Amino acid sequence: MSSLKHLVVSLAWILVSCMVAGATDWPQWRGPFFNGSSDEQCVPASWSATEGIAWVSPLPGPSGATAVVSMGRVFVTSAVKGTPEFAALCFDAATGKLLWRKTVGSDPRRFPRNNLASPSPAADGTRVFFLYGEGTLVAFDYDGKELWSRGIEKDYGNLSLQFGYSNSPMVYDGRLYVTLVRRDKPYRDPPASAPLDSFLLALDPSTGRELWKQTRKTNAFDEGMETYSTPVPFVRNGKTELLLTGGDFITAHDPATGGELWRIEYWKDKVRDSRIIPSLVTGEGLIFGTRHKHEGVFAVEPPMGEDQTARILWEFTEAAPDCSTPLFYDGRLYVFDGLKRKTMTCLDPKTGRTVWQGRVPGSGPWWSSPTGADGKLYVISEAGNIVALQAGGDEFKVLFETQIKEPEIQASISISGGRLFVRTAQNLYCIGK
Repeated sequence: MSSLKHLVVSLAWILVSCMVAGATDWPQWRGPFFNGSSDEQCVPASWSATEGIAWVSPLPGPSGATAVVSMGRVFVTSAVKGTPEFAALCFDAATGKLLWRKTVGSDPRRFPRNNLASPSPAADGTRVFFLYGEGTLVAFDYDGKELWSRGIEKDYGNLSLQFGYSNSPMVYDGRLYVTLVRRDKPYRDPPASAPLDSFLLALDPSTGRELWKQTRKTNAFDEGMETYSTPVPFVRNGKTELLLTGGDFITAHDPATGGELWRIEYWKDKVRDSRIIPSLVTGEGLIFGTRHKHEGVFAVEPPMGEDQTARILWEFTEAAPDCSTPLFYDGRLYVFDGLKRKTMTCLDPKTGRTVWQGRVPGSGPWWSSPTGADGKLYVISEAGNIVALQAGGDEFKVLFETQIKEPEIQASISISGGRLFVRTAQNLYCIGK
């Protein structure tokens, strides 16, 4: 076969592969695999203001929440600019048409680089769940009918996180999970007659009814008791554990009862501000955690038997994040320090060895977490700089960079149907064919 014919056949095969490949939804904060990655193919490597953007839809205000994609719908949480209100929105993923918009709760409080519409939605294929930082948790069906609503703060006391409750809910195996790992003394009203507890909560997604509530103890103090992270499932030896970080510990829980299975103390030198923002990530049978304020990323090997304990295998401190959740993708761990060094590092997840490292171009800060698919990594800065990097390989390589000047952007990029969904402070972008 001639080289020209071979090229034509190859391009045709790539096109057909992209057309027939089933779209993978991005149903919650860190995507379909809870690690920031997708198995989507033919994801855009470049675009411009006039080419490669499928649609743009206006949003009522800013939010740090990642757009969620499920069953041809895009669900977005938002503040409403100029008002104390919050909004739940649903768009058609193919066209960007607004299908419905609901006002859900309100709170006038604002925080530095955060608002109370920062928790990402979670969708299970028939229902979508929106959680807001003043405590409103509401479920809708995909047509916008409200199914149930709860007040988490009303039911369980002051949410008590210094910079605003921002934990995203998680849907897994027919249950809805909500985290409240908080300071035991409230920063504001309502007051507490006794020290506040921290816990992991399981709810019936069809009714919102509490299934179990597992108290989570810590010897941390003050702000060190807090976490903004979301739980993740961890499957090993054919059984699932729920993992949660914060309060200087990682804990594993039984999904059926919430009972604590094991724990490991990752920070022993107690300090006032050891709060945790990133979520945990799992891969290669290991658990990857992040310490507070650039103090390091580490790998935990879970207990191998009933008489054994979890242990830290390796630690990485050279360019560790404060806010960005690491990405596990295609056998590599990607750690992004978007605040101090603005550096992406590719690690061998089994050993912690640095495979490559490089400074990401563009102006920061970068509050979002990296996303991976189709051999590429994507990050977006507060100023709207979007950078695509080559995943894998032996060297740091920038594939593409551009900018959407609609700050302040804290939301991470989500991927579904071969397209990127980018949420700015003003618009929702769908990038791709």
